[in-house]
Amino acid sequence: MTEVLFYHLKGQTPEQVLPALLQKSLERGWRVVVQASSEERVEALDAHLWTWRDDSFLPHGTARDPLVAEQPIVLTASADNPNSATVRFLIDGADLTENTSAYERIVMLFDGDDPEAVEAARARWSRAKSEGAQVTYWRADENGRWQRQG
Repeated sequence: MTEVLFYHLKGQTPEQVLPALLQKSLERGWRVVVQASSEERVEALDAHLWTWRDDSFLPHGTARDPLVAEQPIVLTASADNPNSATVRFLIDGADLTENTSAYERIVMLFDGDDPEAVEAARARWSRAKSEGAQVTYWRADENGRWQRQG
């Protein structure tokens, strides 16, 4: 059964949250694909992941890279899965159009300060539940640690 995790960003950007979540995914041995809303956004994330911390490195590539299938993390603006990932992150309103059962885990980051993003997340929550996925909702506490809600 696919797990679908909804991460409610409040006063945070994907650039602040995504690298640590990707790091945890790599530590668990997962292959990841990150779907953004546009190629421009993919390029910005690509640049950010190279420099997000001085003491850490996130091995990644984009869907345009020649050896994309070998990358543990792939950034893309499409629904493809070029590195056979088992975990998919959706950011900036990117939506999964294919069946969620292709993944063990889907992580949706949404902007809690944007009413349209909140409504879209609610609709995706309902759809994921109706497809039989196990859904969970996460929010950062006052110390910035993610806590499962409900």
